[in-house]
Amino acid sequence: MSSSIRSYEPTHRLASIEQAVDAFSLLRDFFEGAIIVDAQTRITWMDTRYRELLKLDPAFNPLGLPVEDVIPHSLLRRVVETGRPILLDIMDFDDRQFVVCRIPLKDDDGQVEGAVGFVFYDNVDYLAPILEKFASLQKQLTRAQAALTRERQTKYTLSSFVGVSDSVRELKAMVRRFALRDGAALIEGETGTGKELLAHAMHQQSDRADGPFVAVNVAAIPDSLLEAEFFGVAPGAFTGADRKPRKGKFELAHGGTLFLDEIGDMPAPLQAKLLRALQEGEIEPLGSNTVKKVDVRIIAATSQDLQTRLAEKSFRADLYYRIAVLTIQVPPLRDRLEDVGPIAEALLEQIPRAQDQRGWILQVDAVQALVRYDWPGNVRELRNVLERAAAIAPSEVIDSGLVTRALPKRAASPATFRSGGLSTTLAATERQALIDAIAASNGSKSAAARRLGVSRSQFYEKLKRHAI
Repeated sequence: MSSSIRSYEPTHRLASIEQAVDAFSLLRDFFEGAIIVDAQTRITWMDTRYRELLKLDPAFNPLGLPVEDVIPHSLLRRVVETGRPILLDIMDFDDRQFVVCRIPLKDDDGQVEGAVGFVFYDNVDYLAPILEKFASLQKQLTRAQAALTRERQTKYTLSSFVGVSDSVRELKAMVRRFALRDGAALIEGETGTGKELLAHAMHQQSDRADGPFVAVNVAAIPDSLLEAEFFGVAPGAFTGADRKPRKGKFELAHGGTLFLDEIGDMPAPLQAKLLRALQEGEIEPLGSNTVKKVDVRIIAATSQDLQTRLAEKSFRADLYYRIAVLTIQVPPLRDRLEDVGPIAEALLEQIPRAQDQRGWILQVDAVQALVRYDWPGNVRELRNVLERAAAIAPSEVIDSGLVTRALPKRAASPATFRSGGLSTTLAATERQALIDAIAASNGSKSAAARRLGVSRSQFYEKLKRHAI
């Protein structure tokens, strides 16, 4: 084999190459071809069988050429640069695939002088089951990554916030202005007014639009898990923890926006850690001593009166001033009743209908009935009412009768005494108030408790007492 060597290298280099080739001759029966490159990944040697596998013209001399000029998908350059072998790989060449091995060549001092590549098989048909399994797993991974990317993108734009009132026009103008700035923003408003939608819109119109949008509902996560959810978990941080690190929401939102819904429910210990993360721009995963830098814009939202929470010392003033750099107040639906009709029409477009129906028809008297209601649950409650009306509608027409049947029943008046005395009447009134609060909060018990002004533990105790 050494007699076929053609090289541009100096004489002292030829000796080392010939030694390598002589070593390869002992392994000739175990590979189908071999190639050597130098420290600059130029081809210094290629055996005859490899040339034949590649179907190179006999008159073509590859020596001295960068390896990619002859083998476009070669990874020998990576082996030379890293000094690490690639022991088994499948390499594409034209319409064929080769099973290959790549090993760095080092001198006595451990310096990389080049690399050698072997072709073990030039026919991978018998590996078809493994390749098909690999391709299937790769497709699943690609789909999962695409789905995750979609989840971390904004679902809404500013046009999704429907309204024709002056208050909505002013609100949208403010969102557009705030989107161009990168400071933290606080969106205040009652439950169901569309705070998360506006957060999506603000991200979508900002310079961070190409980055991720990660949303966290603080009220929906147990207090004991919040720190791990925000800052991530180091391997083995506690019993049962994964052996691999788990990223928190801050790290997932790096380069984009982190939306903190119902931030008023955040416990005091986590408020201090959140404040540090916002001030320093760095986080420390649970169970780790490593500090990670993060670049995140915070948009927070609350349905609570944070000024009251500040006075009660249950929300840190320094955190409030950090997140409330830009403040947006979302008006409740009862303060913009001229928007009820357009919103209802837009919502009905999203509600499924029978195949033989061309579309829902919302009659004028139905809109009037909707306007007369005070909407404690705002747009979320409006959607709930329209879904109930559509479910009981015998046709595509939604009239005032259907709307009246779909609207929540009012709680009994305290003056309407029932048989059994005052205690029975009060109990019935409280039970109905609990039911109405849950309905107005679209099933969210935490929101219903806040609506009634009681703690979550008190709220659940009352639910148990009234068998709700």
